[in-house]
Amino acid sequence: MRSRRLFYGWVVLGAAFLIITMAIGTLFSLAVFLKPIEDDMKWSRGAIGGVALLNWLIVGLGSFVFGFLSDRVGTRTVVLAGGALLGLGPVLSSQVTALWQFYLAWGLLVGLGVGAFYVPLTATATKWFEVRRGLAVAIVSAGNGLGIFAVSPLARFLTTAFDWRTAMLLLGDLAWLIVIPAALLIRNSPEEMGTLALGHSPVRIQASNETAGTALRSLPFWTIALTHFACCAAHSGPIFHMVAHATDQGVAKMAAATVLGVSGFSSIIGRLGTGLLADRFGAKQTLVAGLSIQAVMVFLYLFAADLGTFYAFALVFGLAYGGVMPLYALITREYFGEGVMGTAYGGVFFISSIGMGVGSYAGGYIFDMLGSYRWLYLGSFAIGVAAVLLAATLRRPRPATAPALSPLVH
Repeated sequence: MRSRRLFYGWVVLGAAFLIITMAIGTLFSLAVFLKPIEDDMKWSRGAIGGVALLNWLIVGLGSFVFGFLSDRVGTRTVVLAGGALLGLGPVLSSQVTALWQFYLAWGLLVGLGVGAFYVPLTATATKWFEVRRGLAVAIVSAGNGLGIFAVSPLARFLTTAFDWRTAMLLLGDLAWLIVIPAALLIRNSPEEMGTLALGHSPVRIQASNETAGTALRSLPFWTIALTHFACCAAHSGPIFHMVAHATDQGVAKMAAATVLGVSGFSSIIGRLGTGLLADRFGAKQTLVAGLSIQAVMVFLYLFAADLGTFYAFALVFGLAYGGVMPLYALITREYFGEGVMGTAYGGVFFISSIGMGVGSYAGGYIFDMLGSYRWLYLGSFAIGVAAVLLAATLRRPRPATAPALSPLVH
């Protein structure tokens, strides 16, 4: 009897999941380091939040550039370069003595490293799967949630056991040990392995494969990008300042770090769940519902004052903000097809990353000015509502009929 070989696309997804876990976990661990660095270096939360702003600007720019490069030189090459940078950033950050050095080491290098991963790996996942594409993208995205869930408490544990500098040094070493070997498992497309995408069918209708320039100038691109921007601007401040806010409300430091971890864990469930829902009901409908829940949860954070409430809100908030994230890649793929997926999604992600950076920075600035996060949550709620309204304006893309094929409707 002939044995059935494992479809290599699952190996690609597993490697991508590990890489994203380490990358996003490292990026978000800055939220755990916020108060230790503030106490040790006497830098303000606004100044440290500026590092997060630079992080996300560089992540966004890197995502666009590396997405473009992945369409041309291949994802594995791009991810290997990103792995080297991701480890170097925390290692150098552990040695800084001035704020500008921290901006370069963590803000620039970590940002570049992370920027090399999510867009190229997501675009690659869509090439390996014609069916179960929503699940495939969700698995890659779920690494975001596991990274926050696992690395944030680890960073807190290492900081408590040693100090924040040693914790950063060890995280950088761990990034090298995980990301570089995993990157070697990535294959850029099924054709590279002499196979076809899972569920490949020669008789089907595909979304139009546009040129990169046409895609970036189109109304759907800017609608998707601005929706993603507003979504990220709405949740980034509450995520980045979650640990500090809980600590300010009297929650113990380790417990506050686990609150962030809970939101990360529940976001895994949200990402996988919405990936399955999008495969069944459509990405747009799922996105509008997820954004609505996110906006409500941001508003409810105004009333969180004890550990139990923080855990409960973090659980639902994580489901919402995690659940919407893989949907933008699916919608981008529906509108622009495979050929320019890396470039188009890189552009969308770049604009969304500005929202992530602005929200993170604004939270620290608002706290420094007013001594409270109240206006952060009110402003984030308003922006979250705007994201819902923008998403609702998206129309279903009109697929381009392949020549000489039967016009099947799907």
